[in-house]
Amino acid sequence: MYKNKITQALLLGAGMAVTATSFTASADVPADVKLAPQQELVRGNGTEVASLDPHKVEGVPESHVLRDLMEGLVIQDALGNTIPGTAESWSTEDNQTFTFKIRKDAKWSNGDPVTAQDFEYSFKRAADPATASPYAWYIEYTKMKNAKDVTSGKKPSSELGVKAIDDHTLVLETDVPLPYFVKMMAHTTMYPVHKATLDKFGDSWTKPGNFVGNGAFVMSDWVVNEKIVLERNENYWDNADTVIDKVTFLPIENQNAEMNRFLSGEIDITYEVPNEQYRRLAKQYPDNIVVSPNLCTYYYGFNTQRAPFDDVRVRKALSYTIDRDIVANAILGQGQKPAYALTHSGITGFNPEKPEYATMTQKERIAKAKELLSEAGFGPGKPLDFTLLYNTSENHKKIAVAAQSMWKKSLGNFVSVNLENQEWKTYLDSSKQGDFDVRRAGWCADYNEASTFLAIAMTENGSNDQKYSSAVFDKAMNDAVKVAKTEEERNKFYAIAEAQLAQDMPIAPIYQYVQPRLVSTAVGGYPDQNPQDNIYSKDMYIIAE
Repeated sequence: MYKNKITQALLLGAGMAVTATSFTASADVPADVKLAPQQELVRGNGTEVASLDPHKVEGVPESHVLRDLMEGLVIQDALGNTIPGTAESWSTEDNQTFTFKIRKDAKWSNGDPVTAQDFEYSFKRAADPATASPYAWYIEYTKMKNAKDVTSGKKPSSELGVKAIDDHTLVLETDVPLPYFVKMMAHTTMYPVHKATLDKFGDSWTKPGNFVGNGAFVMSDWVVNEKIVLERNENYWDNADTVIDKVTFLPIENQNAEMNRFLSGEIDITYEVPNEQYRRLAKQYPDNIVVSPNLCTYYYGFNTQRAPFDDVRVRKALSYTIDRDIVANAILGQGQKPAYALTHSGITGFNPEKPEYATMTQKERIAKAKELLSEAGFGPGKPLDFTLLYNTSENHKKIAVAAQSMWKKSLGNFVSVNLENQEWKTYLDSSKQGDFDVRRAGWCADYNEASTFLAIAMTENGSNDQKYSSAVFDKAMNDAVKVAKTEEERNKFYAIAEAQLAQDMPIAPIYQYVQPRLVSTAVGGYPDQNPQDNIYSKDMYIIAE
């Protein structure tokens, strides 16, 4: 369903020169398909976005919108392969110095040319502590030269390993060879921003009328808690191959309400599917249910800085008591898999040994959980009283209620569990500030490599909301970059890190995602095999009924 023009293979292995040229991915309408006269797409987006500044966001809903408004050096095709975006080519001889060539026809939505200087400015802005990007750690993990010193404020952002040689040549340097570096450039944090617009409008630059982006669409309207409307960016370099004229994102937190609006014809692609309705929908609307792979892990995180969750015995007891098979197969049942590790099993080339608790029966886990709680000083006369926090969502609520029931049924008067839900922005703030006992969370791969998951448990990682810290874990993760020379060697260090997580249990992995959605049969080009759920509206089209 995608138009590909490939003149040279993409070689992303260690120690190889990497070059990509003249490769585009855009909506490719089959000859026998008749297009609808009105090319408008309506997408459910789960919740109101926290921001549309790419250097201020950290969530999936924001990324879905930004993927249409902005474009990085590279993007992905329908299968998740890394392909050129604003950069038409790139090359490296040593996986440590990367040269990107910016398209000469790349323009901002206001008509200004997109230059290498724009990317240099933007990468430095994302890394600058003054920006306070929640994803500044991601810049560190690209191993871009001096990134760690820049994000920590030890060096000015001018020292970051990025330099515009001329308007169309961008050179990036890393402290160590990193063979998956190019893949990392597709992430939201690596999107460019238009400096003149930021200088003019400050924090208001993302408002309709002010917003300037370099993606296939530009914002025309944003009504908070109601809709975000995008229209074709006529200045986008590949506008000629874009079919959709208008995209509307709806922030609907209630999955049943979203489903009903889909069934009434108001929505073309839902954000999710109500868990309890899935089987009925699959039976009654088999042509509309689409289940895609998704490199995400759902977990509960423990506040390791707050008693009694600073006690590993308490964390393990609660983790062991969750029956992951029931959650994955009975409550969800859409293809999800039980998770006993943070890293998704679909990550290429990584297959660590299962932790001991994964090989136990549920009955054995519960017995061990009671033993651990007793050792930690809890019991019938002194129950463990705590609150489980989750962001507002019927699907999250159902899992939270199930976990609460499992804890009560299996541990009885050893525990007293309360549930609390918060809307997305408040939940993010509570997580960052450590204002929780146990919180619902999920992590989705930013690139296809084990470090995309494991990095969030490193001591200084900005997304380590559990405030977990382990010298053993950190050393394994650092050695994977600084000591390992091959993918096999890196994976051995990742396996050590994953084993340490199971031993310390700062998080309780619960299940591995799939992404079920309701998709209108009128939508063509939907990328149902992209393992990172990276959807670009520019690659889709509406078929005439």
